[in-house]
Amino acid sequence: MQAMFAHAKAVLFDLDGTLVDSAPDLGAAVDKMRVARGLPSLPLARYRPMAGAGARGMLGEAFGIGPDHPDFSAMREEFFDNYQVCLLEQTLPFDGVAQLIEGLAGLGLPWGVVTNKSTRFSEPLTRGMSLFSTARTVVSGDTTPHAKPHPAPLLEAAERLGIAPNDCVYVGDDERDILAGHAAGMGTVAAVYGYLGVAQGPLGWGAHAIINSPLELLQLLNRA
Repeated sequence: MQAMFAHAKAVLFDLDGTLVDSAPDLGAAVDKMRVARGLPSLPLARYRPMAGAGARGMLGEAFGIGPDHPDFSAMREEFFDNYQVCLLEQTLPFDGVAQLIEGLAGLGLPWGVVTNKSTRFSEPLTRGMSLFSTARTVVSGDTTPHAKPHPAPLLEAAERLGIAPNDCVYVGDDERDILAGHAAGMGTVAAVYGYLGVAQGPLGWGAHAIINSPLELLQLLNRA
């Protein structure tokens, strides 16, 4: 298993909860909807654990509704509109991510992003943060016909990099990331420093490795 990482030729990452902490902006977007409806504001701590679940998670926490609710579609669009305005206001890389990316560059390892975030949001976010200036590719949730946990987005990223999937490592903070990585034949790493933490179940996802901080990935690659 160690050889799987030591001989990796590229590293791919999930976005939210893995490279960047977007919970403050996602929370602000949905909390604005609560306030507009005369409901009290909720603390960020309520929203943070659901940040990786997108609109479904945010609306579920803020209003207790799911996709089967008759107002869900309209409220999702309202949430999207709010988020599009504020998506770069408080979103920052997790501590250690910038150093990790520098480390990958020093090793000559290309890297990229594979996210379920739609291009509507992933493009301005990655374009607006200097962290992503060296990313070789960004594959969004609507780039391919299927989003994660389907392997199609990861296979698309590997093809764009010109590197065989089994020479790639995929790092993510959600079970669907690990499922997609396995299905694509990649080495998989569960990042537990983001929104979930070990208590939420990553130990049972079947990842090839678990990291508690971004810089642990360099150690895993056996090249730090």
